[in-house]
Amino acid sequence: MNLRDLHYLVALADHRHFGHAAEASFVSQPTLSTQIKKLEEELGVTLVERTPRKVLLTEAGQQIVARAREVLNEIEQIKRIAHRDRDPEAGTLTLGIFPTLGPYLLPHVMGAIRERFPRLELLLVEEKTPELLQRLREGKLDAAILALPVHDDTLHAEFLFEEPFLLAAPDAHPLAGRRLLKLADLEDQHLLLLEDGHCLRDQALEVCRMSGADERHGFRATSLETLRQMVAANVGVTLLPVLAVQPPIAHTSNVHLTPFRGHAPSRRIAMFWRKSSAMHEFLLALSTIFKQLPPALLDPATLPITETRPIEKPARSRYVAGRARVNH
Repeated sequence: MNLRDLHYLVALADHRHFGHAAEASFVSQPTLSTQIKKLEEELGVTLVERTPRKVLLTEAGQQIVARAREVLNEIEQIKRIAHRDRDPEAGTLTLGIFPTLGPYLLPHVMGAIRERFPRLELLLVEEKTPELLQRLREGKLDAAILALPVHDDTLHAEFLFEEPFLLAAPDAHPLAGRRLLKLADLEDQHLLLLEDGHCLRDQALEVCRMSGADERHGFRATSLETLRQMVAANVGVTLLPVLAVQPPIAHTSNVHLTPFRGHAPSRRIAMFWRKSSAMHEFLLALSTIFKQLPPALLDPATLPITETRPIEKPARSRYVAGRARVNH
């Protein structure tokens, strides 16, 4: 048994196809197939079921693949230790980040990262939280920036910052006339939310639970930008994280942003990596840059677009597009 064969087996488990696994391993399909067969003969057990359409792992194959991932990850950690000892701030780092944070956070930190670690090659992976966690556990990511809570005892969590939410509403919506909102003001509102798999959806649903609001049924957005444009089109209201409305993000017309008074609904952001990672000290240093965001970026009160224009408040109004009724 050798490490090369374990690489082939893990590639086959990932792709469930001999041709695709061979391509990912930079070998011919007959070579990969032959080596997998030799590994089965050496171990005396069948690892894969070969069907006409796809490859299935046997029960023994699944257990051995899990162990193989651990072995290969440990080998990678040995290489990282040696490399970091030669040059602690150089090399390649693969960092995961989820879609409703990445485009809005990274412009504020990339310059500082390049300045602090000029020899670092930072590879960014943008995926939904469940996929990032899976890749992190399998050693395909060195670290990931995720929203708390994450329940995994094998991961180290380094808290970075707390990001408040704002209410985004069309200019004509009754709630757009307020300077500040209370959670109770969302009662009976129907919020536009993201599709399943986005952690922001779960956080928004928690806000709905606390405030008495509900989800706008029949619509789920695939991205934060879709939500923003649906608000601009007078479809309804939603919650936006404050970084998603800070420059360089341009203000969208007919989208009024209102902060919450007191302790606003928010999400807590942390950087995660495996406790066994050889990069622990380096990742601590990297996380410091994310912790040092200018306070104004996370303070809704500093946004000039939260200044509301005087409007005439009716005693009672109905917002048709959002199907929400608001009593003043």
